[in-house]
Amino acid sequence: MNLANRITIARIFLVPVVMFFLLMHFDFWRFTINGRTTTGSEVIAALVFIIAASTDGLDGYIARKRKTVTNLGKLLDPLADKLLVSAALIALVEMQLVSAWMVIIIISREFAVTGLRSIAAAEGKILAASKIAKLKTVCQIIGIVAIMLNNFPFSYIRFPFDQLMMYVAVIITLISGIDYFVKNKHAIHLDM
Repeated sequence: MNLANRITIARIFLVPVVMFFLLMHFDFWRFTINGRTTTGSEVIAALVFIIAASTDGLDGYIARKRKTVTNLGKLLDPLADKLLVSAALIALVEMQLVSAWMVIIIISREFAVTGLRSIAAAEGKILAASKIAKLKTVCQIIGIVAIMLNNFPFSYIRFPFDQLMMYVAVIITLISGIDYFVKNKHAIHLDM
């Protein structure tokens, strides 16, 4: 197994670590800003999430640079991204920090695009991630981290950066989903 695939698999294994620290609420230290308390375990979850999310670009870069792109990597990389983001968003809904409708839109788009990619793959075609899809991922990650960190440092000036980023992420998620289907409508054959 090459280095890029090992990094991708490590990202998958970091998902339960993020969930453990995010949902267990260890009280080894805590701080409160504008009425919301953040625990040390939530900060650790955010840091692990950042590390895991940062490996997304790294594994692809290494695979291309070393010319070790594999079918396994093409399968695991988007799966790892979807697991990390979906798990974090679902946990944040459980914690009542993100609205469920936002998460439903984001996860629905991921299922729909994965379905489209599966149809294309069955015909031997690979649908590469577009620039807007990459922007979508960045916005989702920034929004998730901002919420995990209790909107730090924007909470001191009472600017709802975390919520704003989640709205931006939802809008860009919708746009990127539409973009995928419009650009790849040839991959869908409606035989009636």
